[in-house]
Amino acid sequence: MKIPRIMIAGTHSGVGKTTITTAVMAAMSEQGYNVQPYKVGPDYIDPSYHNLATGNRCRNLDAWMLTESMLHTLFTKSAAKADIAVIEGVMGLFDGSSGTGDHGSSAHIAKLLKCPVILIVDVKSMARSAAAIVLGYRDFDPDLNLAGVILNRIGSERHLRMVREAIETYCEVPVIGYIKKNASLELPSRHLGLVPTVEGGALTDRVRALADEIKDGIDIGNLVQIAQSAQPLEVTRDIRDKLIQAKENGCNERVKIGIAWDEAFSFYYQDGLEALENQGAQLVKFSPLHDTHLPEGIDGLYIGGGFPEVFLGELAVNQGLIREIRDAGQAGMPVFAECGGLMYLCQAIVDFDGGEYPMVGLVPGKSIMERKLAGMGYVEAESITDNILSGAGNKIKGHEFHYSRLEPVSGEEFKYAFRLYRNRYRDTIPEGYAGGNILASYLHAHFASDPELAERFVGACIEYKQQRFF
Repeated sequence: MKIPRIMIAGTHSGVGKTTITTAVMAAMSEQGYNVQPYKVGPDYIDPSYHNLATGNRCRNLDAWMLTESMLHTLFTKSAAKADIAVIEGVMGLFDGSSGTGDHGSSAHIAKLLKCPVILIVDVKSMARSAAAIVLGYRDFDPDLNLAGVILNRIGSERHLRMVREAIETYCEVPVIGYIKKNASLELPSRHLGLVPTVEGGALTDRVRALADEIKDGIDIGNLVQIAQSAQPLEVTRDIRDKLIQAKENGCNERVKIGIAWDEAFSFYYQDGLEALENQGAQLVKFSPLHDTHLPEGIDGLYIGGGFPEVFLGELAVNQGLIREIRDAGQAGMPVFAECGGLMYLCQAIVDFDGGEYPMVGLVPGKSIMERKLAGMGYVEAESITDNILSGAGNKIKGHEFHYSRLEPVSGEEFKYAFRLYRNRYRDTIPEGYAGGNILASYLHAHFASDPELAERFVGACIEYKQQRFF
């Protein structure tokens, strides 16, 4: 299958990957290309900028949570519908799940998908030294197709000339674009990274303006030509057939699952949502911030991650919806909540300053905001008991990234959901809550990572639906 594609990667985090990649996507879209965006790794916020830039839902390419064959298939399935696929890397080009291998890194994904790589280099306060950096990245892995370099924070025409001359002389890698250091390409951020575009405001206009801000320094036509030079990809027929079979099976029984979606809750993997749909779920969006009632006729609830701590007053005052969620959970409706969703299901959330806000109360405990990270990184979660996603003893791959901690109510036995394996299995802690039809955890899971997850959750919703009607 011929799929034009490029990856835009960086030498390190903070080099400008998201801003420049978003700008490139927006510029390609303005020129009439149907761009399918991707993000390497478990990110939710950067993809929201890609969504705005292209009008298409960004997909995550995560080699920790997905097998190589599944990742390959999900990529080819979605990219085949577009004119060009643009992938944003994660961290530095070679940064993955360990210090001695490339698994999970941008380089790993680029080689798996036979994708030309464009390397962003921050050249502020350097000239000829930039060639040494590019040379190192070029030679570190000979199997990688390093097709070009974009220079960030160029100070002057003379600076550009010196850096370009050095790189193209010593590295034989073309400099295909540059960004001046005085270009206003900053995007707003806070404690978990960039501000998600779902919060609206001026972000939509900001993303649209990015395309104009790079047009003098980056030749979009050149990038498209590099993408079109990518080798054809083979389609993995066995995985494709399994996906088709899952979709056909899912059509046998439809259930409605309410999915929280607004400024406070927006962290979902698109391929994960489609895995639920392939199992027979109709996903119906609702807003814990703005809606006073749950959608009619739903058979389950999925409350993903986000920033509930930023909207505590608005969430707490919406008591009508809170009561409906509480009543539905107590009546046996399957409710799956992850990270921000866990916080929302607690009895209360305590903010950074100690203020306490009442929440749903299906999880017997409080979520308390901390000034430092409480959990970050890839994890493996072993189910302590049977729950609506996984059987006892089964393991789920995922990740966590949160500034809050769960404090169970004292004086009663807390029903932990998982044994969480952190730090490459050297650190094991009990985590999350599993009480019958309720599963809430800081774990961010990916429904496409294991067919059982979506099948089991949708199955629980089907069972609840049947009990309601019979």
